[in-house]
This record gives sequence, structure tokens and C-alpha cells, in this order.
Amino acid sequence: MNTSNSNLKVSFYLKKNVSRDGLSPVMGRITIGKEDMVQFSCKLEADAYLWDTRAGRVNGKSAHARLVNREIDKINVAVNARYKEILSMRGQATANEVKNACQGIALSQETLLKIFREHNEAFEKRVGVNRSKRTFWNCKSSYKCLERFIREKYQVSDFSFRQLDYSFIEEYDYYMRIDCWWMPNTILQKMTHLRKMIKIAIRKKIISHDPFIGYLGERPKTCQRYVPVNELEKLMKTPLKSSALEVTRDMFVFACFTGLSYIDLYQLNTMEIVKGYDESLWLCISRQKSDNESKIPLLDVALQLIEKYRGTGSGEKVFPMKSCSLMNTQLKTIATLCSIERRLTFHMSRHTFATETCLSEGVSLESVSRMLGHKKLSTTQRYAKVTHNKVNEEMEALSEIINSEYVLAS
Repeated sequence: MNTSNSNLKVSFYLKKNVSRDGLSPVMGRITIGKEDMVQFSCKLEADAYLWDTRAGRVNGKSAHARLVNREIDKINVAVNARYKEILSMRGQATANEVKNACQGIALSQETLLKIFREHNEAFEKRVGVNRSKRTFWNCKSSYKCLERFIREKYQVSDFSFRQLDYSFIEEYDYYMRIDCWWMPNTILQKMTHLRKMIKIAIRKKIISHDPFIGYLGERPKTCQRYVPVNELEKLMKTPLKSSALEVTRDMFVFACFTGLSYIDLYQLNTMEIVKGYDESLWLCISRQKSDNESKIPLLDVALQLIEKYRGTGSGEKVFPMKSCSLMNTQLKTIATLCSIERRLTFHMSRHTFATETCLSEGVSLESVSRMLGHKKLSTTQRYAKVTHNKVNEEMEALSEIINSEYVLAS
């Protein structure tokens, strides 16, 4: 008996070379397409003389014939049902997967959304320990977007890593850009999360190739993320009548001279201010985002602010920090009061530390990277932009050396 469901064929036959008391084992065969085939035991026995090879059933109306045929029908229905389930979930199925599903064996192949869910569940447990709630929300948002895309584009509830190819990446990019009308920054974030799931799958040896190879995508337009020296000085010197705005300004300035992110500054406690070998004060913290150690020597401006706010933080905390969203709102007001046209955000202080406070003053990229707590030097390179003034100063110095050492023949 053969039953077709799209590319699926289910057939039954006798293993006639094995016989006991005139009965031979009934075997099943699942075939998908032309080459994908697997055999399995039906755990039934039938009389070879009564077996109809063409129909794959037992002839006659005896109790034994009816019993065997009824079980064959049940197996046939189960195989077709499992095949449809796997198709609806993944878009394709292998003969071995269908067999295992019928036998109650868990499917061995991991799927994209399953890996993503497991990642998010593990990530959530680390929120408040060494991961932020905001980053977790971003991961959840990326999961929902990917889930919606798979459902709408492929009409399945999950996607097999085996099917994941370059065209999937392109379609997802197109979906977010055209159907969702999202900006390049948002698309880049969600693509970064998808790439992370693929890296996990490669690490687990679920797949061996990276479907992102060849994908470029549209990069967000880069803008100046640091505050130039003249504007930073204006920010520091402009009187602010509101004490609430003054606290926000001071916290921003402190971060400009230490490179601390908002969450690291929020959590900064007195135990993390330590004396160095030369009796100078340093910040010694483990970054909340990466868990990397940061050791930062405290400059005079930072020391003055620590003294100014001594005893105002709750518990052992150094500063009376507010929520990041409130501080970003207040920074807009402060920028207006200081006649600064650019839109200020708290994270710009970290870029300012890297670019203006350190690199423009001759601090090496390696030292800046260690103070920022980056794992890779390339991350620091993205943060730090060497200013035109710095280039000009270095080229003037080079010019003096060149002019004194090299002379053109007249």
C-alpha cells in the first residue's frame, strides 16, 4: 500500500528472509522525494502466503488479518500526520525525522526560533547580574520580529537551520526595510541578534556554514558622537539655576573624564575607588555589560565631583543617579541653556572620554581600550574618532622632522 502526501510515500512489505512459525516481520518504508528513504519495523507479523505485496496488506478477513491491517492503517495515518506537523513547523522534513517523530523520539535538528528562545531565557537570568534589562528587551523585540517574518513569509512556526541560506538573510533585510519601514540602525541591531544565533548554531555544530557570508546591508550614517572640547568647556562653565539639571550635568561631565557607561556610573560604589601604587586614586570596576575589568586613574575634574557629592548617594553608591531616560531628557534642556546645538545623550560622554579626553591628548588606543573595558581593540576604534585638530598637530610635528632631515636637491 502506498500513500502520497506531497513528496511523501509510505509503503509496507514483509521481511521474508526472517520467518518464525510461518510468520514474517512487517516492515515500513518512508520515502520523501526520490532519494530520502528510511525503513522501520512495524512490530507486526504476517503470513507470507496471505501477504499482498502490491497493496502492502494481508488478504482475507480473519481476525489476524483485520488486526494487522488495522495497525498498518494506524501507522500510515501517524506517518502522514507527523510529516504535516514537521512541514508546518520547519517547511521541510526528512524521512528520518518523520520516523523518529512517529516513534516518539525527539527531533534531533535544532531550529532557529528554538535556539533564540533558549538564548533569551538564559539571558533573562543574567539581567541585573551582568546584563541589562534594556538589552534583554532588545533581544525579545528581535525575536518577535523574526518570528513574525517567518510566519508571514514562509507560513511556518519555526525555521530549520538547514534551510537557512543567503536568500533568507536578504528576504529578512527586505522585510524590515520595506514592510516594517525601519531605519538602518534598527535593522543592524536585529541582524546582529540573528547573526549571534547563527554563531551559536555553528558552535554547536548544528550547521557548518555562515549564511551571512556576502551580506553587507546598509550601514547607518555615522555622526559625531563625542562633544568637542569647546562645547564641553561651555557645558562645564555655564551656570545652571536648577539643582536637578546641575546633578545631571555633573554626572555627564564625570563620565566624560572617566569613560564610565550609565549603568557602571549608576552602580559605582565607594569600594571601587582605590589607591594606586603612587597613592593616586583609581576606579577599579567590573563592567556590567562585558564583565571585563576597568582600571581608570581619576583626573582632577573627576576627583572634584566625587568630593562635591560625597555622602549623597544611597547606601555605598558614590552619586545620586537618576534614570537614564530622565537624564537624557534633561541633557536636551542643558544643551539649549548652554547654546549647544547638537543633541546630547548620556552615552556621548563615553565617546568624549575616548576621543577628546584621551586620544586627542596622546593616550594610546590600547590604554583607552583597557580603561573602557573593551574585549577587542576594534570596539575601541569604533568608539574613538581622531579629531581634525589632533591630525593637524601630529602632521605639524611630522613636518618639522621631515623638513630637518630631508632636503631636495637644487
